[in-house]
Amino acid sequence: MMSFAYSEVPRFTFIDLFAGIGGFRMALERLGGNCVFSSEWDPQAQQTYKANFGERPYGDITLAETKQHIPEEFDVLCAGFPCQAFSIAGRRGGFEDTRGTLFFEVADVINQKRPKAFFLENVKGLRTHDKGKTLATILATLRDDLGYFVPEPRVLNARDFGVPQNRERIFIVGFRSDMGVESFDYPKPTLSTVTFKEVKETQPVSAKYYLSTQYLQTLINHKKRHESKGNGFGYAIIPDDGVANAIVVGGMGRERNLVYDHRLTNFTPQTNIKSEVNREGIRKMTPREWARLQGFPDDFKIVVADTVAYKQFGNSVAIPAVQATAEKILEVLENNKTYKNLGHLL
Repeated sequence: MMSFAYSEVPRFTFIDLFAGIGGFRMALERLGGNCVFSSEWDPQAQQTYKANFGERPYGDITLAETKQHIPEEFDVLCAGFPCQAFSIAGRRGGFEDTRGTLFFEVADVINQKRPKAFFLENVKGLRTHDKGKTLATILATLRDDLGYFVPEPRVLNARDFGVPQNRERIFIVGFRSDMGVESFDYPKPTLSTVTFKEVKETQPVSAKYYLSTQYLQTLINHKKRHESKGNGFGYAIIPDDGVANAIVVGGMGRERNLVYDHRLTNFTPQTNIKSEVNREGIRKMTPREWARLQGFPDDFKIVVADTVAYKQFGNSVAIPAVQATAEKILEVLENNKTYKNLGHLL
């Protein structure tokens, strides 16, 4: 049984579903929140989460035995749920339309526990997924079936909130109907633009991050083939004064975020590559650089292999964008008379 570390006087309480490595949790804890439950099924993500928060999340949220550990009362539900198509087109079945999807698990917890607010995150493509039917079903479920005030979702870009990554994600927030909330303003972008050089490794990195001459030539050939067809696919090298492309799971996430780094002096291959380390200074970003692109602090522990770390950070949320949006949610709640009467205020 896990135990959660509580602040003596929390500003609010929240739960963290599809928690990954804790991006939502880090953002909301910075705002004075106490996490009272988290769920993540992937064992390696659980390992990273435990190394940084001291607690291993509960497992599969689709299981009743997992849900039984969710407290009866908490203020905000957070979830970065995966995007799935719904098997039933239209709204014939109402809430039942979402059964068999992971969104249903989120909706089920909202329905059972009735938190004052929720904060959901997903890929930008959710807007057009299944010709818009998926998002329409999600919003109808939250608004009509569950009775929450849900303003129109907003796509926010991480680069507008202090990290040098061009990462667009859709945010969906909602407030329980008895809270009387009638409007919500998403956070405005910060005025300052951060570039890659501000997250770049300060010390030279291992040759293992540098591309082999053979791999680099493969990427060059691949890009030329696509360019000849009029496509924009292929590798990209991010200049120090530039902004990274979205970091995503898979090789393309790394190949679209190569960088120049001429500090390497030992060109001895560190992996079983068949050719030499390239002399043009082209390397992959390191997992720590990916962590910084998502807003994770440098004391965030990376306890898994590089390949797994890339996946974990690529699947995570951009903490500053989440934190800015969560602050707006809290402003609405703390200005709400119903919420004040229920406590959870500093």
